[in-house]
Amino acid sequence: MRIVFMGTPAFAVPSLAALIASGHEIAAVYTQPPRPSGRGHKVQKSPVHAFAEDHGLEIRHPDSLKSQDEKEAFAELEADVAIVVAYGLILPKAVLAAPRLGCLNLHGSLLPRWRGAAPIQRAIMAGDQVTGVQVMQMEAGLDTGPVLLSETVPITATDTAASLSEKLSHIGADMLPRVLAALDRGGIVPQIQPEEGVTYAHKISPEEARIDWSKPAIDIDAHIRGLTPVPGAWTLLSRDGEDVRLKIWEAAPDEGQGAPGTVLGSEAEGIKIAAGDGTALLVTKLQRPGKAAQDADTFLRGYPLAPGESLS
Repeated sequence: MRIVFMGTPAFAVPSLAALIASGHEIAAVYTQPPRPSGRGHKVQKSPVHAFAEDHGLEIRHPDSLKSQDEKEAFAELEADVAIVVAYGLILPKAVLAAPRLGCLNLHGSLLPRWRGAAPIQRAIMAGDQVTGVQVMQMEAGLDTGPVLLSETVPITATDTAASLSEKLSHIGADMLPRVLAALDRGGIVPQIQPEEGVTYAHKISPEEARIDWSKPAIDIDAHIRGLTPVPGAWTLLSRDGEDVRLKIWEAAPDEGQGAPGTVLGSEAEGIKIAAGDGTALLVTKLQRPGKAAQDADTFLRGYPLAPGESLS
């Protein structure tokens, strides 16, 4: 088929690679424009942009698809189908309707649960035991279209947003050539999403990433894993009249009691912090401003935390 691919982050790269390997013609790749990133605010291309460039593909990165010129430029590609994987822009109705077979979206959840921008993070943060990846026929609503193919994936007790995203990206990439082959022969029946069980995976704000120590340790652990590595779960340590923001990278539920947020003890294995409901969290990897992430033992040698200090 003649395909327009639309994607931006690393999650989308395996899908583009799978389509190329399957022998499909990539008419163009749409991705988000290069933007400043990192400490030096150096302008960087998206992972999809870099991958497409390495493979000699035509790359387009408009700020919006709403203008008539952009709609016409898209239609002139005369694609059989558009494949959308975490692209980041809303597709106008004219764009959705332009390809012969419409636009298909690879989505990292089991719809209708976790429609929206952050399905992988939200599933972990909510303590879900399973999630999945689905290929959906796109329509004007937010992730409301019928599902063409679905795979269920368990969420392990150690999964982070990064590890689960990596798994789902490869499973989803393997699904796309199968969906296109079935569409080509007319052998796929779209499944309308149920009306029950709809939840929304809203974009995560920096303030929402703050740890609430009044919650049970198992919930805080899920919160941390769901936000690792981006944007990262954080907490404040008040010391010498200043609030120091600590980013928590790794932790696990443990035993211990105390006022939520209180440091119960520090040792090589980790820093034990009281949580809600008479539980505790053992923090094993963390980071303070201006420093790299460190295991607890290394962190404590340069920045001791005393029993009784409080995090909030």
